[in-house]
Amino acid sequence: QVQLVESGGGLVQAGGSLRLSCAASGSIFSYSDMGWYRQPPGNKRELVARITSGGSTNYADSLKGRFTISMDNAKNTVSLQMNSLKPEDTAVYYCNARLGTWHNGYWGQGTQVTVSS
Repeated sequence: QVQLVESGGGLVQAGGSLRLSCAASGSIFSYSDMGWYRQPPGNKRELVARITSGGSTNYADSLKGRFTISMDNAKNTVSLQMNSLKPEDTAVYYCNARLGTWHNGYWGQGTQVTVSS
């Protein structure tokens, strides 16, 4: 049973920072890539950032420079550092892990991030 457990969400003022973590069951080398998605209120889920097992990253264009995704192989975790947060970053953030590009991926339960103005 694959488990992805997110943590680190919360309430922060605009301009602040948060760091999200996703702990995966088993080795993260089992996955071809892992990523973070978010779903703002009333909107569909969207990609935030992905990182491959080889360390290559890609980001939503609008978030480049503010968000950084990283992985810790020893701890089987993938993290998302979010800086200069804006109210429009308010969303439920989900961790995703794929076995390959053909795979929709496994999902965590989500963690709420709320940015107040």
